[in-house]
Parts: sequence; structure tokens; C-alpha cells
Amino acid sequence: MNKIQIAIHGGAGTILRSQMDPEKEKQYLHGLTQALEAGYAILKKGGASMDAVEAAVTSLENFPLFNAGRGAVFTHTGTHEMDASIMDGKTLEAGAVCGISNVQNPVQLARMIKEHSGHVLLCGKEAEVFAKKMNLPFQPDEYFFEEGRYRQWQEVKDTERYQLDHTDAKDEKKFGTVGAVALDMHGNLAAATSTGGMTNKRYGRIGDTPIIGAGTYANNATCAISCTGHGEYFIRAVVAHDISCLMEYKGYTLKQACDYVVKDKLVKMGGEGGLIAIDAKGHVELVFNSDGMYRGWMQNEKAEVRIYED
Repeated sequence: MNKIQIAIHGGAGTILRSQMDPEKEKQYLHGLTQALEAGYAILKKGGASMDAVEAAVTSLENFPLFNAGRGAVFTHTGTHEMDASIMDGKTLEAGAVCGISNVQNPVQLARMIKEHSGHVLLCGKEAEVFAKKMNLPFQPDEYFFEEGRYRQWQEVKDTERYQLDHTDAKDEKKFGTVGAVALDMHGNLAAATSTGGMTNKRYGRIGDTPIIGAGTYANNATCAISCTGHGEYFIRAVVAHDISCLMEYKGYTLKQACDYVVKDKLVKMGGEGGLIAIDAKGHVELVFNSDGMYRGWMQNEKAEVRIYED
């Protein structure tokens, strides 16, 4: 029997202690804990890693403080455009969606795309048509309204600037993405990622989250990865797949591969962010090159959640 394991993230970036209200920090940690417990409960009962990562990310999407699902940021036109993906390490099958609105849980749509569409990636209005065909829940615009997100958008909506899910601190950047990786007792790995993108984004911008191999990847032979950061750099570096390749072709351990890609390769490119990873033996890595990352994992059946480096 394999050692079951799950890890999650709720975004990385310049998360300053001086700007973190104690009550808000408590809420973030509660949201992470809820998501971990939702996924781990499935694994503990012998459930599949695919079900576990979907459940964990769904929980994060439903928690308004994270930039995914209900907490998605505002685009330049005041709408919400969401992306998500999911991948099965046993079969290498994947599903992804980008540029959708009003779908309550984009990760669930990604799962339906994987299993019922015959495709990997769907986008925009036609993806929403498919979601309705799959009887997935939709929500009105008001469901996705969050006061903090609205204030962020108001600061930049009449400019050419976009913001990486920052708060009121002008030098603070938080990369708003959520994700989960898991290993089930059958030895199968899975990964899932979801995001609301960048505040004030325009022109249909898409980041790394729905791109298999960039923001999400899973392969039973190596590892499962979910990324968070400045998506353009993660796309260019093909971060998630690169880590798997370093393990498969060069014999790197999970830690060696993650450290090289995140703390060396990305840094040299100017890319900021982080990722969570699990290998086929149940080793977990939660690595980032920013000041913090909302993250969590299970230790002796207890949820461990962190925000800062320590």
C-alpha cells in the first residue's frame, strides 16, 4: 500500500506580515485547512487522487479570499474570466478550460472536459455551453463579487496596468491561483489548478493555469505539480513538465528538480512564484522564490498550513 498524501496552495507572492491583519490571516489558514481536509478525507477512504484534488480545489474555489471561482478578480471590463485544469497521472489524460464566466467551479468543468468532451482544452462561451450540457452549476455575477477584489480593480481600471492580485500595499504582489496535488493508496498521482487571473487583465489574456505542462502536470512515473506565479514565465519555462523531465531523464529527486526550476531557472528569467509537488513515493515539496505562499499539506493526518517562509 502506498502512503497517501495531499498538498494544496492558494497563491504565492510578496505576502508581507506587516500588511496581514490577524483576523484575515486566520481566515486564510481556515480556508486552506478546509480544502486539505476535503481532499484527504477522500484519500483516507481509499478514494482516487483525481477525486481528492478536485474536491480540494473546489473548496478553495468556494472560499472568496482566494483568487479562483467565487473570489476571482475583475477584468478590465469588470467581468470575471476563469481558468482551470486537471490531470490524471495514471493515464496522462487531462482537461482544461480558459476564459469562462459564471461557472461556479471551473475545476469541475475541467474534469468534465477530460472525461466527456474528447478534447483537452476548451475556451470561452463554447466551453460554457459544454458546462451547461454537463449540468454543472452556474452563478450570477453577484456571486463572484468580493469587496476587496472590487477595490483592487477600481485602483487600475482606467489605466493600462494590470495587477497580480495585490492588496493595498503598492509593492505587494500576490499571484492568485489555487491548486492541489495528491497520491492515493493505489499509487496514482493527480494535479489540479484554478485561477481568476490578473486584475484588470484584457485582450483575453490566459496564463499558465490551463496549460498542461506549464501550470499543471501529473505522471505516475515521476510527480504531480500545480504552479502559482507570473504565468507568462511559467509558460515559457514549461515549469510543471520540466520538473517531471528532470526526474525522468536526469534522475533528479523531486526536491532537486523543484529547487532547480523554481530557485534557479525561474529566478534567472525574472519569474516569481512557486509550486506544490508530490512524487510517486509520497515525498512532498512546497517551494517558492517569493516572500510567501499560501500552502498546506497533511502530516500524520493533521493539516499543516503556512503562509510565510517559516
